[in-house]
Amino acid sequence: MNCDNLSFIKRSHQAVWHPCTQMKAQESLPPLAVSRGEGIWLYDYEGKRYLDAISSWWVNLFGHCHPFINAALTAQLNTLEHAMLAGLTHEPVIRLSERLSEKTGGSLGHCFYGSDGSSATEIALKMSVHYWQNRGRPGKTRFISLEKGYHGETIGALSVTDVPMFRQAYSSMLRPNLIVQSPDSRLAQSGETAQGPVQRALLDLEKTLKKHHDSVAAFIVEPLVQGAAGMVMYPAEYLKAAGELCRQFQVHFIADEIAVGFGRTGTFFACEQAGVIPDLLCLSKGITGGYLPLSVVLSSDDIFSAFYDVRLNKGFLHSHSYTGNALACAAANAVLDLFEQAAVLQDNQIKAARMNELCIPIKDHPDVRHFRHMGMIWAFEVKSDRPGFSDWFHEQAKQKELLIRPIGHSVYFMPPYIINEEDMHHLVNGVMEILAL
Repeated sequence: MNCDNLSFIKRSHQAVWHPCTQMKAQESLPPLAVSRGEGIWLYDYEGKRYLDAISSWWVNLFGHCHPFINAALTAQLNTLEHAMLAGLTHEPVIRLSERLSEKTGGSLGHCFYGSDGSSATEIALKMSVHYWQNRGRPGKTRFISLEKGYHGETIGALSVTDVPMFRQAYSSMLRPNLIVQSPDSRLAQSGETAQGPVQRALLDLEKTLKKHHDSVAAFIVEPLVQGAAGMVMYPAEYLKAAGELCRQFQVHFIADEIAVGFGRTGTFFACEQAGVIPDLLCLSKGITGGYLPLSVVLSSDDIFSAFYDVRLNKGFLHSHSYTGNALACAAANAVLDLFEQAAVLQDNQIKAARMNELCIPIKDHPDVRHFRHMGMIWAFEVKSDRPGFSDWFHEQAKQKELLIRPIGHSVYFMPPYIINEEDMHHLVNGVMEILAL
């Protein structure tokens, strides 16, 4: 087998239809051919390395080929690789469900599994509508979501997503829902603090709930950080007040922590910072440490009880062939083990503080706007008239041994938690060199 980068890129272009990609563009901007991963680094077929500053689309928490997760998967392979979860159960999924419930203090005690983030969104939306149907309120079928919000790319998930690039091509297939103002801190007007956008957004949500609550099943939100919008960040006060409004108007509160769960915002779940317990909590991405596809929706006792009946049509009618896959659950349990065996969240606070110090030159750069940070996420806008800025920056980053994928003019870092001082210097110095071009 020919093992150089160009041969693999050629084979990929002929056979692989890549996600969120204009394939013709790969004629001039080919994909990175990855041969292996180790720790925070990815390596191509010619041995060049790239610091994975975005955790491979936000999933890789503890680095590539982590020996502890590898061992857990190897052990599980010798026991059970998969068994359907309809009519069967197994130890890895039971253990994972109990542990996730414990992370919510037992408030969300029922876990329904899917395969990816979009699946989790679909599950939560269907669960909410079906709940109201079972409770005798079949008219509650609509949803409220934030402007610029992103919740996935399947049909139901796209219906509550407000990113034009993802919606426009399929608008004829989508159900109309309600969009309310984002509490985006960048929207603060002259002389305002971040509370200004929060208060305007809450007034808009309250107004919308007053008018439409009889037809609305749920409000879905990305807690604290709207990822695909360019790492939009906002204060926890918004979540707390939004949760209270949802209870007041009898609308479910769905927390989409697919991207921000498992410590990304500084707490294990982002909702912890607001002291709010959602009715439904969606998790995926980091749940297996970047190893295998898995998602889960945690529900309250109230929602679970609405489906608890002898009649099949009252049960939740949703399934995935690989629901609760034993291997994926073993990886997820290993991830939770790592959190328990080390002071991960505390160590991340120390690393984040150091990273903030190193990022001061980026923050002070004349072309940088709205530098922001939360937990293990950093983002900023770059003022540039350069055509195709995102692709250009991505290609320049590869020349600096960095894997970075800006969202428009928003550059962000979401590195694995194992990042060290040397890695931080490499990342910051590389970005400063790009900004100087």
